[in-house]
Amino acid sequence: MARTTGSDGEKTEAAVREAAVSLIARLGYEAMSMRQLAAKVGVQAAALYRYFPTKEDLLFTLMREHMEGLLKAWDRTRPASDDPAARLAAYVENHIAFHIARRHATHVSNMELRSLSPERLTRILKLRTAYEKELRAILRDGAEAGIFEIDDVGLTAMALIQMMTGVIVWFRPGERLSIAEVTTTYLSMTMRLVGAKIDTFSVARPVRRARDAVAL
Repeated sequence: MARTTGSDGEKTEAAVREAAVSLIARLGYEAMSMRQLAAKVGVQAAALYRYFPTKEDLLFTLMREHMEGLLKAWDRTRPASDDPAARLAAYVENHIAFHIARRHATHVSNMELRSLSPERLTRILKLRTAYEKELRAILRDGAEAGIFEIDDVGLTAMALIQMMTGVIVWFRPGERLSIAEVTTTYLSMTMRLVGAKIDTFSVARPVRRARDAVAL
């Protein structure tokens, strides 16, 4: 009989992915065993191989879905406006919200590239390049329009990505700053970094919507 949406098999697979992200983030990919993962999910170790024939299949799936999810989130968030400042503001907001909501998955995606085979590493890096290319296009458009002052678009893009992704290292919900406040502060820093020739707060204000409802 065909498996239906919401079946026990699909729920188990989702539980495997969630548990794997948590364990790999905490222990590291090499240290985590499939037996440990099975115990955390509450299934026999052999059952895991129905969903992921190898341990690397599991890691690759987690990393691919993380990057595909980030690209899809940007596609949904991308403003219709051609204004580089508005696009940059949307990019910053989406990047921070996405990664805070997926702290463990982000850690796995950043730290375990070394654990992929060359072919699979190439596929993940292509997805990362596609995402970063969006930011470089925004920065280039802003520089050409005289809105931004940027000496090196590629280097500036890398610096911004590192700065924004680094939020997951220190941010914790319920502490001094909310997600909206962090986003507004980072947007202000971003605009200064790119030498924006605009009123920073006129761009930052739209991101002050309720991002604190993001599931953590």
